[in-house]
Amino acid sequence: MPDPLTALNLLGYLVVLAPTLLVVALGLPALVGRPLSERRTQTVVTTTVWAGLFGSLAVMGVMLANDIRHVSVDILHWVAIPHFHFTIKLVFDWLSLPFVTLVFVLSGTVGAFAVRYLHRERGYTRFFVLYAMFVLGMVLAALSDTIETLFAGWELVGLSSALLVAYFHERPAPPRNGLRVWVVYRVSDAALLLAAVIMHHLTGEGDFDTLFGVGPWEDGRAAVTEGQALLVGFLLLVAAAGKSALVPFSGWLPRAMEGPTPSSAVFYGALSVHLGAFMLLRLGPVIDASPVLAAAVVTLGLTTTLYAYVVGGVQTDIKSALSFASLTQVGLIVAEIGLGWRDIALAHLIGHACYRTLQFVRAPSFLQDYRGLENAVGGRLTRPTAFWARWTPAPVRGWIYRFALERGHLDALLSDYVVAPFVRVFRWFDGVERRWTDFLAGKPSRESDEAQPHPERVEELV
Repeated sequence: MPDPLTALNLLGYLVVLAPTLLVVALGLPALVGRPLSERRTQTVVTTTVWAGLFGSLAVMGVMLANDIRHVSVDILHWVAIPHFHFTIKLVFDWLSLPFVTLVFVLSGTVGAFAVRYLHRERGYTRFFVLYAMFVLGMVLAALSDTIETLFAGWELVGLSSALLVAYFHERPAPPRNGLRVWVVYRVSDAALLLAAVIMHHLTGEGDFDTLFGVGPWEDGRAAVTEGQALLVGFLLLVAAAGKSALVPFSGWLPRAMEGPTPSSAVFYGALSVHLGAFMLLRLGPVIDASPVLAAAVVTLGLTTTLYAYVVGGVQTDIKSALSFASLTQVGLIVAEIGLGWRDIALAHLIGHACYRTLQFVRAPSFLQDYRGLENAVGGRLTRPTAFWARWTPAPVRGWIYRFALERGHLDALLSDYVVAPFVRVFRWFDGVERRWTDFLAGKPSRESDEAQPHPERVEELV
């Protein structure tokens, strides 16, 4: 009979190898100008997603059969010097396995939907290459046992998300909104990277087993002081807020709906929007070590829930309404994590992701059915009055309605104080680079200063 740990290691490699092969199989032919046909793309996507799902379910079965609750798989010891270690390492436990299984199930469902939804679309291959990057990023983030592995998956998810928001690049709005998403992700990534640096300074490595102790995730204890937990946890909370569109970063979420419906479903309805909450679940022992941090997590979650509920009630398009409905539940999940209800938060996350994916995929057909119903009754369908509106004075209701229409002004604040400064700085660096290149070449390049937007017109880009 084979050793269970050996079997788990082999199956664990399969779980990561499947999405990696998907990226290679779709990306390399497209890179050399020979993209796969739609039929072959469908075959590759179906085969690799099924292989990854089989691997994750097989790992779960072996662990259940042998009463194993925690297995770490070393992939690569990148750097190993005294007091500092950088390792690519995976973990299989009762947090990562349900989430990675969810990733394969929902990605496979949306992939099957996208094959037909994007039939004969000009960017068909580009969509599935970015889709493959997203699946690989989610798998790495779900199985990460080190902060370096988490950061790698985090970056792949962010890059593919921003590029898919700008998928319809022939129109001005999608690239502009993709830029907004990318800038907010930069803030989130910077916070995660700084937290990784501090973790290395405190423990000499970014290994979660060293930080929390080897064992089941629900029994972990942070090996840091309360003050250190507050510092690291605050940075991780900022990273989670940017990735999951929590307050005050909620302004980019409705703009992300510019992408195709399949990407909206798998990214901002089901998986990507929950990645920040999943990271907080993984780092739950850090939250437990600081009551102040736990209170901040609960406050941020409940604030986001209230904000999303109010703003979502006045949205005029179905994808924006669904995105704020998702944000309402994500806020509740974050609050549950802050209260220490990790099992409830995990079950809530999985159930909500499945339900919201169904709603996003069903949205186009739902709109058609809704119009048919209105035509049948001969008018607009009435909407029940919210329970709180019956007891609220008219001036207060008017103020709340204006607040919701403006989305709490968070979108404008992100534009003025986050996106616009970033664009100005990057435009300045771009100008410096081009002038230096022109100086070395001895002649102006084709991308001259006159061909670039002036700094005064940066607002047109954001």
